[in-house]
Amino acid sequence: MRIPAHSVCTAIRDDIVSGVFERGSRLTEEQLAQRYGVSRVPVREALRTLESEGFVVSRRHAGAHVAEPTEQEAADLLDVRALLEPLGAARAAHRRTEAHLKVLRGLVRLGQERARRGQGEDLRSLGGWFHETLAQASGSPALTSLLTQLRHKIAWMYVVETSSRPVETWAEHGAIVDAVARSDAERARSLTALHAERTLSLHRLRHPDRDRVRTSQHAVNTAGSAH
Repeated sequence: MRIPAHSVCTAIRDDIVSGVFERGSRLTEEQLAQRYGVSRVPVREALRTLESEGFVVSRRHAGAHVAEPTEQEAADLLDVRALLEPLGAARAAHRRTEAHLKVLRGLVRLGQERARRGQGEDLRSLGGWFHETLAQASGSPALTSLLTQLRHKIAWMYVVETSSRPVETWAEHGAIVDAVARSDAERARSLTALHAERTLSLHRLRHPDRDRVRTSQHAVNTAGSAH
């Protein structure tokens, strides 16, 4: 496939998060340039960016490899997000625009509708858009960038289970938007902190080797039951 040079970093990151490139696997400039249909220059720049974000590590005499985060590093990400998301919501209460509010309210309406219908897959993407828009409403590019990186890394390190209480989850989203609309920074902060705490139990740490075995066993069992 051919990808614009400026999108190479995003493409490599997406392939790391989705497991195309396994943790610890080597990433060569030649291999990546061929995969994405670009020269080695944007690949080299992308690898430097991804190393600064923690997705890639460079080993002396061994080149670039996909990082292998520890369980403690993964747990730290959830702690950092629990601090930054409430800060973003508080800032959004003062800096949001009418355009931000329109998008947030529209997402809440859609989320509540899908939750009542039990459309879990739609809710997953809507939830991501909601938190991304809330971060953008903070009016802080640095904070928005940090939260975006956190979302990517959490998606890489964790499987997020579907909430058993989606209607309540989207009611929480609606309450956060109401607080932001009223410019009530403290309420927006506290509601977002509570929401983050309640969703912690939905995160299951990925174990690539174990998950691969489980998937392989599931495939064998499924094939066997088909006869």
